[in-house]
Amino acid sequence: MSNPPSATVPALEILGLDKRFGALHVTRQVSLRLMPGARTALIGPNGAGKTTLVNLLTGVLRPDAGQLQLFGEDVTGRTAAQRTRRGLVRTFQISSLFAGLTVFENVYIAVTQASGSAFDFWRPAGRRADLLDRTEALIGALKLGDDRHRRVSEVAYGRQRLVEIAIALAMKPKVLLLDEPAAGIPSNELDLLHGAIDSLPADIAVLMIEHDMHMVRRFASEVAVLVDGALLMSGP
Repeated sequence: MSNPPSATVPALEILGLDKRFGALHVTRQVSLRLMPGARTALIGPNGAGKTTLVNLLTGVLRPDAGQLQLFGEDVTGRTAAQRTRRGLVRTFQISSLFAGLTVFENVYIAVTQASGSAFDFWRPAGRRADLLDRTEALIGALKLGDDRHRRVSEVAYGRQRLVEIAIALAMKPKVLLLDEPAAGIPSNELDLLHGAIDSLPADIAVLMIEHDMHMVRRFASEVAVLVDGALLMSGP
């Protein structure tokens, strides 16, 4: 049985990440450290390179230089799926849910993937009481019970973002990247999102990329400022 991650080892450590697209230098020697339980916001103007940095962290892009460590393990050469299995999980700026499936089905799919049972065709879903219970627990934690049997396409956009967070938590993250979670959410639905983010497990390191400064002030204990692809400053 593996030992739990040490609280003295960074959950996520970014070491001099660099990325170019031809002559365009998009990410410039970015270094940042998140300890377990961190609540860090990444802010900066449009075009600062925030999305590119997130794509480097999650394995969508490969850096030209630099290193990414997850609890001391070098994961720079790992694929996006391998990073997810090691606990690095991302939500997306634009909703990426299965719109034709119900809220329950969306979360259940993530739960089965996280458990390694996604391709267990020989065991009916109704007999996997452990997976059904886990799905119900996540839906309850995000206060989505009234929507569990509604198709995602029928659910208010703000509540769809809660479904995304439920799916992210189903993947048992150790480091959670929230990519503009407030994007597109009507102001009268933001309290739901605030509550969900406030209730995230305390041991998860969270990096939020966000433009909404009210959300940043409410969420973050530390802020990192990215300008023209470089880290301008970071701190409380």
